[in-house]
Order: sequence, then C-alpha cells, then structure tokens
Amino acid sequence: MNKLYYGDNLHILQEHIADESVDLIYLDPPFNSNRSYNVLFKDETGNDAEAQITAFEDTWHWNQHTEETYEQLVTGGTSVAGMLSALRFAVGTNQMMAYLVMMAARLVELHRVLKPTGSLYLHCDPTASHYLKIIMDTIFGVKNFRNEIIWKRTSAKGLAFTRFANNHDIIFYYSKNDEFIWNQQHKPHDENYIKKFYRYIDSESGRRYRLDNLANPNKNRPNLTYEFLGVTRVWRWTKKRMQKAYDDGLVIQTKPGSVPAFKRYLDEQEGTPVDDTWIDILPVQSQSGELLGYPTQKPLSLLERILKASSNEGDVVLDPFCGCGTTIAAAQKLNRKWLGIDITHLSIALQKYRLKDMFGLKAAKDYQVLGEPQVVSAARQLAKDDRYQFQWWALSLVKARPVGGSGKTGKKGADKGIDGIIYFIDEKGGKAKPVLIQVKSGKVGSALIRDLRGAMERENAAIAVFISLENPTKDMQTEAVTAGFYHSPGWDKKYPKLQILTIEQLLGGAEIQMPPASITFKQAEKSSSSNSGDQKELF
Repeated sequence: MNKLYYGDNLHILQEHIADESVDLIYLDPPFNSNRSYNVLFKDETGNDAEAQITAFEDTWHWNQHTEETYEQLVTGGTSVAGMLSALRFAVGTNQMMAYLVMMAARLVELHRVLKPTGSLYLHCDPTASHYLKIIMDTIFGVKNFRNEIIWKRTSAKGLAFTRFANNHDIIFYYSKNDEFIWNQQHKPHDENYIKKFYRYIDSESGRRYRLDNLANPNKNRPNLTYEFLGVTRVWRWTKKRMQKAYDDGLVIQTKPGSVPAFKRYLDEQEGTPVDDTWIDILPVQSQSGELLGYPTQKPLSLLERILKASSNEGDVVLDPFCGCGTTIAAAQKLNRKWLGIDITHLSIALQKYRLKDMFGLKAAKDYQVLGEPQVVSAARQLAKDDRYQFQWWALSLVKARPVGGSGKTGKKGADKGIDGIIYFIDEKGGKAKPVLIQVKSGKVGSALIRDLRGAMERENAAIAVFISLENPTKDMQTEAVTAGFYHSPGWDKKYPKLQILTIEQLLGGAEIQMPPASITFKQAEKSSSSNSGDQKELF
C-alpha cells in the first residue's frame, strides 16, 4: 500500500525501507540561504530531541549530533568516509559542512534502498550543488552520473550589479548501475522549427508535413541501388518497401525527374527529444490552479517528466523530503506506487488534503499514514516531545491553517491567543468569515475560554474553537455555552459560537459545527484520472 511517513527521514529509511525496494527517488532537500525550507536541526533552546523542526526555516548547525553522525560515517566503513574527511578539512565545521554530513548520511541510505535498475534525482541550487555532486559521485560512482539538468525556474528579475541574475535550479541524475530504467521523453517542436521544416499542408487532410531525403548515406549498397520513378540512387529502403510507401501516398515526386521524397507528417512525430536544459516547464505561478501556497512547491509537470523518464507504471517512487506532496501527486496520477517522508505534521496534512482534492483518496483507506498519533497517549507523547508539532497536528485534524509567527516559524509571536484559522463563505456576497482555533496541550481552565471569546469578538470571527488534550471543566463548558450561536444566512442554520473539542473526540471522528464551505487551504485541482462526486451547491 502507498504510505506517508511522519518523522526524521534518516530513521524512517533505516527502520522501514527495505534494501533494493525502490525504483525511483526524487528529493528536494533543504538548503538555500535565500529561501525557507523544512530543516532538521538540534534545538538550541535545549530540547533533547535531535530531529527538531522550525518549519520552513533554513537552519543547520554543527553540533554534537552532527559530530556523531560524521564519526559514524567516517569510521563505519562507508564509501563516503574519505570524501567527508577531505571536505571537513576544506570547508570546516560550519553550517555548510553540517548540511553535507546530514545529507551524506541520507544519501547512503537512499543508495541502499534503490533497486539495481533504479535512479535518483537530487534537486538543489548553486548554494551547495558542487559539494553535493562530489558526495554523489562518491556514493553512486562517477560512471553512474547521467545528467546535470538545468531547470530554468524563473526569468531573471531585478538588477544584479556585480553578477548575472540567478534563475535556475540544478537536478543531478544518477543511476545505481549501468543498466537502468529509461524512457526517452519528448517535447513539442518549436513553432519556428515547424514553420521552417514542416511547411507543406496536405490538401485533403489538412495535415502538416515535410519532405525527407530517401537517399542512403552509404553509397556502397548494391542491393539498395535501383531505379525508381525514373531516378537511380542508392536508396534507404528496398524496392518493395519503397513501392509500398509510394502506393500509400507517402513517397511523392514533386515533378518529373526530381528525386522522390518521403512525406513525413508532423502529427506522427514524437517531438524534440528532451535535453538537459529545461526551459519549457514554468514554476508554479501565483495565478495557477496548481498553487497550494507552499514556499518550495515544484510544478507537477516537472515531476511527471522525471517519473515518466525513469520509472514505469507499478514502480515504487520515494520522496524523502516530500513537502506538499508534488512527487506523491505525480506518482498517483501516473499509476506508480509511492512512499513519502516528511518531518512536519503540517506537510503531512497538506499532502492528505491534496490527495483527497485531486484523487478523492482517504488516509487509512486508500493509503497508510505512519507516525501520526492514533490514540490519546501518542498525542500526549507528541505534545511532550514538541508542542509546536502537536499544535500543527491538532490543527490538521480540523483542517485549520496555522497562524502566529507567520504560521511558518513555529514561534508564537503576537498571535493574540490564536493558533489556527478556518474560513468559510455562507452568503452570496462572497465574504470569507473566520473560525478561530486555539490548541492547548497543558492545564486548562475557564479563563482560557474567556480569553478565546474575547479574541473572537475582537477579530469579529463567526465561530471559535478550543482544542484541548485534557477534558474541559464544567466551568469551561458553561462559559462556552453562554457565547450563544452563529446563524448562517446561506444555510439558515445555527452553530455554537464557541465550541470545545478534545483530542479524544477528534480522533473519534468529531467535527467542528460550522458551515461546510471551508476555504482554509487552497484546494488542489482534481486530476483527470480521479473520479469524485459533485459538490453540493450553497443556498
């Protein structure tokens, strides 16, 4: 069954992914000083967990865990030991070296799980690409390097006074061995090329075609030397095949005595073979229906090209840094099996929403999610380990968007007692109305409900919801009831203005009482391969 894993991908790879079980790996690992990513790091506030997360924040540091990982790689007899030692001498013990050590550990595991006929695509940018290629050459072997693909992700913007503007990413393509899955990909011919070479149009069918030379470049072919339509040449084909093509209208003579030519139709051509410079795939635009609002989202067409080139239907595709799930969506669309790993519950939630919106898939029914709390005791442990991860996970249970500290850093900031938000539209004016969410994993009391009620009134929210790991007190329930009801004009229905839901209730299937037209997250466009029911109309 297809699977999403929550957790540190190094541990997931080591404990859950078998040797030589994956056909294709794509990874877009975090590291870029100008953009924000999900990043593994040692929490410098003193938290004991080694795989902490500040979502979308680029922070790698050399610390005890990095030193331990380095020692394991260097002394454990791995293929990358000597190269890491040399890099440490050259680069030093800084953020870049910390990143390279953590990436090397993962690339060793990714090489292990890859089938002998498998391939790996590593997406990066010039920040660390030169170092990563050295590590990849060491682990996979220089002879298994296939391509350095240049993807033009954007047009150059602004002025670069001391350099040329940056506008591309790099994708390193390696196979595990010299025999590997490969399906040549093509792109449509350039319009100027078509106008220049396919300049004839068939008068009967309207199809565009060109005339190709039928002469054989090898002049020493007596068996292919003969007269055809009054012209003697060394031809590419036998006389029998030539006559058949002529009878089918595919060989023509423009005038008596001219050399016959082959009528090659444009619509029968595969197109131009894709090379290693990809300028035909645009990044996800702000107006695109594909846009989900995830900072590092890659276009679906980019992953589709990679998957079509290096895997076949039924093959297993793995993305160990799967983010908002573009690789997973492409694999599902192209009938591949898939495995996705991410270290934020926010990312896992986004992927679940995307799979539901695009394909109508439901977690636990159509695929597995491993690592998420399924019972209250596991939720308590998550809250103890990392309260921000608990908060994001709890918000995902009600499909709420995180807020506070921009909703990305995991820092409370000036969030005014609000952890998440849901929007809905329930009247013809189209105004989006907010539902405020607060999550609490510790001790609770009626003062928290009063504060949330104050925030609801201050923000002019329609509804507010208090999500608690602990059971609410009677005073809390009384305080919530006194807030009254919100009347939805579109649905002509009343909903409690202030609601309390426990984690136990949410795990049991409880839902917020609210109008159903939620617009919290940008919905992914339905895939042409998915079948889902029609949405009920409002009003």
